[in-house]
Amino acid sequence: MQIKEIESPELAQWVRDESHKLRVIDVRQMQEIAMGTVPGAEPLPLHTLPARVSELSNDEKLVIICRSGARSAQACMFLQQQGFSNVYNLRGGMIGWVQSGLPAVPPS
Repeated sequence: MQIKEIESPELAQWVRDESHKLRVIDVRQMQEIAMGTVPGAEPLPLHTLPARVSELSNDEKLVIICRSGARSAQACMFLQQQGFSNVYNLRGGMIGWVQSGLPAVPPS
C-alpha cells in the first residue's frame, strides 16, 4: 500500500489556501501536541483513531502529522485500509516542519 506524502512547505501553502477542503490531524499524544503543532491541526491521538474514524470524511484531504512521520504513516495505512483515499503523511513530521522554518503553534 502506497502512502502519499507531502512536504512541509507544500502543506504550509495548503493551510493558507482556503480552497482546499483540508483537515490536518495530529496523532501525537496531547502533551506532545501542547508543545506546538501545525496551525489549524486537530488533535486525534493515534490510539483513539480506530474509535474516532467515523468523525473523518473521505470528501476532505486528510494530512496526518506526528513528531517524525512514523506514527502518522501508521495512521495513513490504517485510514487507507478503512477506505480513505485522500490521505497524506507529513514527511519528517513536526521535526521537518520546524526545520523548514515554519511555526509550531499551540493547539486550537
